[in-house]
Amino acid sequence: MDQRLFFPATQRNKIYIGDVLSKIPLKKGFVLEIGSGSGEHGIEFQKRFPDIIWQTSDPEMEHRKSIISWIDYENLNFKMPKPLEIDVTKSPWPIYGKLIDNLQVIISINMIHIAPWECSESLFKESGKLLNFGKFLIIYGPFKIKDKHISETNELFDKSLKIQNSDWGVRNLEEVDKEARINGFSQKKLIKMPANNLTLIYQKVS
Repeated sequence: MDQRLFFPATQRNKIYIGDVLSKIPLKKGFVLEIGSGSGEHGIEFQKRFPDIIWQTSDPEMEHRKSIISWIDYENLNFKMPKPLEIDVTKSPWPIYGKLIDNLQVIISINMIHIAPWECSESLFKESGKLLNFGKFLIIYGPFKIKDKHISETNELFDKSLKIQNSDWGVRNLEEVDKEARINGFSQKKLIKMPANNLTLIYQKVS
């Protein structure tokens, strides 16, 4: 049964995010995606970067079923492992040895603004434990800078998020950077993306 989900935002941004990933010196190994949603990003990037193994994850069963269905649909079973059930706040994450030994990048796309702040804290904390020196943590989404929105649409989006859940919302870049430093990361690059989003590239330095 086809259980694929289709997220419009994924279709809009996957090429641009892929272009950013193409500039990172990815060695053979694993990329772990936290909060993979429908799985469309994982499929796109696995096809675009065949030398790496893209490991998806999501806490929601409906999303994991969609990811599995996408993997089947694209005939990527020989390459892509099944999604992991990872609740970002539960430590340690249930990750197998081969993934830990060969982990190059952890990436989170459009997650931290639709989750409580503790999820951001856990994302950095666990990534800091798993990633070795020189490896990368990448975060994509909308951000405020010095507590100010960078566009009117982001401000409206932030208000709509808070209506849905008071613990959600567009995060301050400075607070995210602080959390990164606490867990041994340094911001190596900030890339402006379409639709008033940013890609933050952090590297493990301690």
